[in-house]
Amino acid sequence: MIGEDKINQLEYNIYCDESCHLEKDQQRVMVLGAIWCPGKEVKAISQEIRRLKQQYNARGELKWIKVSKSRLAFYCSLVDYFFKTPSLNFRCLVVDDKSKLNHGFFNQGDHDTFYYKMYFSLLSKILDPISRYSIYLDIKDTRSQHKITELKNILCNNIHDFTQQMIEKIQQIRSHESELLQLADFFAGAVCYKNKGLIGNKTKGEIVSRIEAKIGKKLIHSTSLYEKKFNIFVFSPMKILQ
Repeated sequence: MIGEDKINQLEYNIYCDESCHLEKDQQRVMVLGAIWCPGKEVKAISQEIRRLKQQYNARGELKWIKVSKSRLAFYCSLVDYFFKTPSLNFRCLVVDDKSKLNHGFFNQGDHDTFYYKMYFSLLSKILDPISRYSIYLDIKDTRSQHKITELKNILCNNIHDFTQQMIEKIQQIRSHESELLQLADFFAGAVCYKNKGLIGNKTKGEIVSRIEAKIGKKLIHSTSLYEKKFNIFVFSPMKILQ
């Protein structure tokens, strides 16, 4: 019976990355982002991203931090490809002011606990109990595998999936191994750039404007929870008075 259920379930891959997630990086904003699509389409989508890289001579790893003026046409084509591909979706969570975080009050004094709480919030709104998922996170450090295992347990328990059939696996990979993980980095970086209020890089500004034109909303605002294509949730920490 379980075997039949698994055959009938839709299978998805989710690729997650983050921007400015460290506790003491002197950055006000933190963004977690996730790209997801049916597992059976990963190969074709990855090949198309590589084809675009080749077409525009954009060799190497796609990363927001490496955005350059000479590759603007490539970035625009990449944004257009995402929005015209129905099976590709993006969701991100924005922490708008890390200086308000009080880990001692909320997170047992541990920034990593907060980090994985935010990942739970990001992913729990994507997961559907009738589907199955393989989740890939950009590798953070060699000590975080136990936290990832804990995250899987919490996500499954949240929907009473005590046999953990919904999540096939959750693991860390390196970004150069996955075009879709790179795409998650790219979009998370764009959202982070906008929420920081930065304006100095014209190319990055044009990419942000192109995304905003596609979704009809500024990247500093939350979208409806039911917006699947490009979903944004802005989290404002509550300031605890000492």
